[in-house]
Amino acid sequence: MMMKPTSTVLIVDDQPSMRDVLKRLLRNQGYELAFATNGQEALTKAAELIPDVILLDVMMPIMDGFEVCRRLRADSTLAQVPIIMVTSLKDRDSRLRGIKAGADDFVSKPYDIFELRARIETISKLNRYRRLLTEQAKFEWVIDNSDEAYLILKNNNQIVYANSKARLYLSLPTNKDEPINETFLEVVAKQYHQMYDSQSSPLPIDLTQTKLPRYLVRPDTETAQAFWLRVDVMEMSSESDEKLLNLRNITNTILANRQRWTLQSQISHKLRTPLTIIRTSQYVLENFADLTKEEIKRWLERIDTGGVRLQTEIEEILEYVNLSTITQTTLVPCNASDLLLNITTIKDRLNIESVHVSQQEIENPNKTFIRLSCWAIEVILTEIFSNAKKFHPKGTPILELSVVMLSSDVIRLRISDDGLTLSPEQLEKMWMPYYQGEKYFTGEKEGMGVGLSMVASLIWEVGGTCHAYNRTEKKGVIIELTLPLVK
Repeated sequence: MMMKPTSTVLIVDDQPSMRDVLKRLLRNQGYELAFATNGQEALTKAAELIPDVILLDVMMPIMDGFEVCRRLRADSTLAQVPIIMVTSLKDRDSRLRGIKAGADDFVSKPYDIFELRARIETISKLNRYRRLLTEQAKFEWVIDNSDEAYLILKNNNQIVYANSKARLYLSLPTNKDEPINETFLEVVAKQYHQMYDSQSSPLPIDLTQTKLPRYLVRPDTETAQAFWLRVDVMEMSSESDEKLLNLRNITNTILANRQRWTLQSQISHKLRTPLTIIRTSQYVLENFADLTKEEIKRWLERIDTGGVRLQTEIEEILEYVNLSTITQTTLVPCNASDLLLNITTIKDRLNIESVHVSQQEIENPNKTFIRLSCWAIEVILTEIFSNAKKFHPKGTPILELSVVMLSSDVIRLRISDDGLTLSPEQLEKMWMPYYQGEKYFTGEKEGMGVGLSMVASLIWEVGGTCHAYNRTEKKGVIIELTLPLVK
């Protein structure tokens, strides 16, 4: 059975009998054989095929093998193609001329079948290896100058290659000859919060899952904002134990769209109530001519109250816009008392009548600080409360909210509603950017509301977690957040 061709051999000889002999000797050896009958045809076919080896007869009319060899070496595309020149057994002068013309090796007539096969096999393998090294050098140059980070991992997650951007993101040695003794997971754990799965829980990271992206979050500091990486995994081949990882910096996308979303949310929720007060009062004054002076005064007072409240809300929104580019750690952290006040404020703003609040294990709320600013807490609670109202069958949810100090480092915030029961797919993917956030980034709005992915991004940046599950005793959903405390 004929082997699958792996190398192309171009045979150049003006004698049909010699071409036939070489064809018989080399068939079934795994080569793609091509033939040229003269020097000019050899140059044309070499340019067309870029063969792995050229078997070139010296003695040919019009253009001999030496001239063909010199022209091949003068062509930048063909200069590296190995050339084996065919000479007579004791033709020392031809060999010297061949060396000067640029030949790589020689075989003698009459052919020794084993020598011929061995020389072609050796030189074709060397040429393919050289080409591989050349292509690898090109690949590394392109990858090293890429704006994205790439790594190659072995099955044990050992880093065998990291381009310059990956070394920057992971604080690896800049000297590529210096060995990386830690695994990818060990390197990541030093700088980033764990990668998150579809339930937003820290993984033991399973890089065998290649269908969905993972996310790395490096927390913000007093001098730098949070840093986000999207991690995509690709199997190199079914026969290889290596994986290619692409780390893409999505920080600007996450933060810019969070700013846009939170601004829209703030405007929607904060301005609706005072505007409604003003417009309702104006309508009454314009359409009811029989109002008494006292009634007119009360409606004007309502307009004035609405205007004052509108001005206050606008000032708060403008303050948010000014603060939204500042890192979380540079803002004043929210304490447990402010958290409880926020709950009441948001409840009133969204006209949710029933919110039952309980707290446990918090001995001094004024001195228990959450590693989130008050505006971030407000954004988070506003989104969760408004979702509970929006998706409640009657628009009148009963919310149960508990604040529990799990340890000196963490507070758990649990919010239960009595609305809809969600499908497993909705529960699985409701927090993730690839499910909603990235669709939001491209202008698509669907699902339960892209705000939950924005909520998750705020919490992940400080090392917290988000969970959602259906209630068991009745319809409704429980949202559970763990919020780290300032130490």
